[in-house]
Amino acid sequence: MPRQNVLVTAALLLSAIWGAFLGSAHLGGGATFLDRPEASLTDLKSTLLGRRTPPPVVTIAAIDDRTAAAHGYPLDRATLAKAVTAIAALKPKVIALDLLFVDPGNDAADSALASALQLAPSVIAGAAVFPQSVQFVGNEANDPLAAIPVAESLLLPQERLADVAATGIVNVSTDQTGVPRFIPLLSRGEGRIDPSFPLKAASLAIGHDPAFQPGAIAFTDTRIPTDTGQRLPLTFYGPRGTIPTVSIADALDGKLTAQEVADKVVVIGSTVTGGGDVFPTPFDPVLPGVEVMSTAITHLVAGDSVIRDHNVRRFDATLAVLLPLAVVGLLAWRRSVIGFVMIALLFFAWAGVNIAAFRQGYWLSAALPIAAALPPALIFGAAQLFTDRRRARLFAAQSELLQRIEAPGLGEWLARDPSFLSHPVRQNAAVVFIDLSGFTGMSEAVGAVAVREILSGFFELVDEEARAHQGAITSFMGDGAMILFGLPEPQPDDAARAAACALSLAERTRAWLAANPMLPSGHKVGFKIGAHCGPVVASRLGTGNRQQITATGDTVNVASRLMEVAAGRGSEIAFSAALVHAASQGGTPPAGGILEGPFETRIRGRAGGIEVWLRRQQAA
Repeated sequence: MPRQNVLVTAALLLSAIWGAFLGSAHLGGGATFLDRPEASLTDLKSTLLGRRTPPPVVTIAAIDDRTAAAHGYPLDRATLAKAVTAIAALKPKVIALDLLFVDPGNDAADSALASALQLAPSVIAGAAVFPQSVQFVGNEANDPLAAIPVAESLLLPQERLADVAATGIVNVSTDQTGVPRFIPLLSRGEGRIDPSFPLKAASLAIGHDPAFQPGAIAFTDTRIPTDTGQRLPLTFYGPRGTIPTVSIADALDGKLTAQEVADKVVVIGSTVTGGGDVFPTPFDPVLPGVEVMSTAITHLVAGDSVIRDHNVRRFDATLAVLLPLAVVGLLAWRRSVIGFVMIALLFFAWAGVNIAAFRQGYWLSAALPIAAALPPALIFGAAQLFTDRRRARLFAAQSELLQRIEAPGLGEWLARDPSFLSHPVRQNAAVVFIDLSGFTGMSEAVGAVAVREILSGFFELVDEEARAHQGAITSFMGDGAMILFGLPEPQPDDAARAAACALSLAERTRAWLAANPMLPSGHKVGFKIGAHCGPVVASRLGTGNRQQITATGDTVNVASRLMEVAAGRGSEIAFSAALVHAASQGGTPPAGGILEGPFETRIRGRAGGIEVWLRRQQAA
């Protein structure tokens, strides 16, 4: 098997193994090192999609700055009881107090609050305390409760209040940046299992307790997918105030209307400035915790939560294997601008699918495919670059045997004047470049010996045409050559001879490629030619008994770049308008009638453009 095939096979195999490793970790919820980039990319998706109008499920009754100014902060339980009584009179579905009542208060106030909570279905908050700040969840397999972390202790409300209202745990699961990403729907600790605060409020609002399944909960006919550990993924509707909010001060002053709270889940919580219960989100750096709880309740009642369950994670894991394979395959197949464009289009398509899925309520991982595809692409690209440089050195060594500087009259001139071009000379000249395209890919298939034979035949062809038109091959590097017209001295017909040489080279090279038996089938080899004229600096390079005559300058650079213009426009030859004009003045126009132009084009590396004439590809 050729060395390149071994490299590609190894790269594909290692890419698949790397992607499978990351995908397996992601399936089990263990790829925590990707949490931070995933959080940033998820926030970016939320920001791109923008603010949404929440379903009319929840109204927040806020203990805000106005309430604190009028009634003090924290709000005493007697005042809170009056607010609950006022809200209950307007017939809400549920009253949910996002407040902890761990310590006993004034006996009369506690009794008043307990009585008020009995006026409507009510939920009060508890909290779980874990021994570590980071809790790990795993794949629950067939047990929907197996992956729920066990709390060290629970902060539960006073028994008097817990007897008249349901209890829900208010813990949230944040990422490394502090953004709430999930609501654990169940909490375990002290020999008991408690529902979360949003889940209990939603259950009371719907009128049914949920049924737990692996990867989901169900309210009668509504199934809500959950992530590992029975966690509900959170997406936010917007900044603070996006969920309808009223002030507790208005409830105490009798200013609430039935339209604001009737048939709603009313969540009472603190939004007072400096209260401390705030979280950063993509839309708001200090979103009150009561709005986080309200968002989760809305998700559960409306069923509009984003889906990130085992099936979504399985899709992510599959993509983590396929995407690096596709990228490495494209790098191996087309190491060119086209290949890189295809890779870029692949990533743009994946990003578009990812954002579109998020818009439709599916949370596909953004960080996992990048982490899976980027290292294999970089490593394989570096390996390709290394092998290409080795191949280039091999071709340079081979072409060194084929290089000659002789041209008609040049040898005799050197014999008569050994100091010819010992110092650089600026003069006018015409320059023709020819280069084989697709040669590198073909050389991998035929081996070094066949490559040398093919190059030898190509050089003989170029040398014959250069001699026939009195040009000098000043450079022959592997699969390309530079021919100079204007040595030993400039002639009036240099441009005409250069144009004729380019046209003849095209005819002979096309026929040679079509008839060469050493070129393997399935490898398309073509050619491109560029020709230009103008001032050059002719000189000798090298010392001692190994010297080479060459020319440098902008004219040479433009002639070389014209090969790119020819290839980019689907042509065999690109003549500069300067050369066509000079050829017409100094002899016969270059094959008048078969050229197309002039066209204005830009040359890589030059600020301005030039006019060119093109010779289109001819059938073999």
